[in-house]
Amino acid sequence: MDERQALLSFGALSQETRLRILRMLVVAGPEGLAAGLIAEQAGVTASNVSFHMKELERAGLVSSRRESRSILYTAEFDALNGLLRFLMEDCCAGRVCLPDASSPGSEER
Repeated sequence: MDERQALLSFGALSQETRLRILRMLVVAGPEGLAAGLIAEQAGVTASNVSFHMKELERAGLVSSRRESRSILYTAEFDALNGLLRFLMEDCCAGRVCLPDASSPGSEER
């Protein structure tokens, strides 16, 4: 991830509702959540969810897909991992200290 993309991501996450929605999507995992359920859980209107999702999608942090009459949103875990790696790439004398996301339970490096 480059600096421009990181700034776009942080900009999208700098709003309380968007951060709350993204955290809900992370918990939901790859199955994602329907827009209506996101609105209900976040305590906002459907149109408000749509507004916030556009910003998160533009930043590459979420994706959407249509299933029947619903729009389901999913966190983009590769993008989130990239953002974490961007933040941590220069820590510990240039050694990335984050566990490898592809190997559950891996130790710090």
